[in-house]
Amino acid sequence: MLAIMAALIKALSQEIAPEVLVFARNLFGLMFILPVVAHQGWRNLKTGCIHLHLVRSLVGLVAMYCYFYVITHLPLAEAALVKLSSPFFLPLIAMVWLNERIDRRTMWAIAVGFLGVMVVLRPGTDTFQPVALIGILGAALASLAKVSIRRMATREPGYRIVFYFGVLATLASAIPLIWSWQMPQSHHWPWLLAIGLAGTCGQLLMTKAYQAANPGKIGPYTYTAVIYAALFGWVFWNEAIILTTLIGSLLIIGAGVFNLKSGSKSI
Repeated sequence: MLAIMAALIKALSQEIAPEVLVFARNLFGLMFILPVVAHQGWRNLKTGCIHLHLVRSLVGLVAMYCYFYVITHLPLAEAALVKLSSPFFLPLIAMVWLNERIDRRTMWAIAVGFLGVMVVLRPGTDTFQPVALIGILGAALASLAKVSIRRMATREPGYRIVFYFGVLATLASAIPLIWSWQMPQSHHWPWLLAIGLAGTCGQLLMTKAYQAANPGKIGPYTYTAVIYAALFGWVFWNEAIILTTLIGSLLIIGAGVFNLKSGSKSI
């Protein structure tokens, strides 16, 4: 779902301002979650941890801006790989915030994972693109948002977390429209709706996953997004996978799978 959303964003980014894309993703995402909320009952939206919803929504929104920007400036597979450095920030943030222990196996996985990110980014070479650093910042912020979901896991159901994110992110992302609004053309609207639908489905699934398991263990399952992103990039934009991206992908995915096989109950 998230790879489909990224491909749609990249396709529309040449014609629609990123601020409008972010707002549309949040607005239509909120629209698609409303039937789920109605089914569960509006009374069940009452929450005792609005401060965590605010943290999750604000840092998640900034991460979204970072990711959307990177999608428009990097090959789709590389943008997905930069975003997938997020799981390697997760154990570190969870250790500080949730007091969850990091075992030796996970420390090795984090080190190898970040090595893979460096191979993909190629710092110090002529092909290094500084825009990728914005993606790294977005990945770190996304990790903070996901750990906040873990913090709410015992008190908040997934639909409530997604609903509050939709409301708060839509309101916040409307502010930049004051200076960047442009009316989408008629043929853009179905694709904007599709971005909202794909993003909401992916968010619901990810929220459920981060509630069901320790954050550091979820990451490996998200790596399939790289395969989908590379396929979409090749088919629609003729984006070839270069050797360093392939090697970096193997290191990142290998580190995640290595961490998954840990028998420890800690991160």
